[in-house]
Amino acid sequence: MGFIEEGRQLIQDFVTPEIRAIEVRIDAVEKKIDALEAGIDKRFETVERRFDATDAKIERGLDQVTDSLRRMEIQSQILERLARLESKLQHVA
Repeated sequence: MGFIEEGRQLIQDFVTPEIRAIEVRIDAVEKKIDALEAGIDKRFETVERRFDATDAKIERGLDQVTDSLRRMEIQSQILERLARLESKLQHVA
């Protein structure tokens, strides 16, 4: 056998199986990473849904507070008008 043929045989006998073994290990690692990414994505989706639900609750609460403040303002205006009317009535009588 010549030097080149011995080199080829050496590569086929030792290097090629090692490369295949490394490829198998890389594939296994990639599968684990994909599984971890899927789990992380699922957790993020869960957290995002919770934030969305909390945000909706806050919005509803804010709307309720705003409505209450508007009603209080209207009531205050009515009370002021009533006080003015009562004052005018007292001056007339």
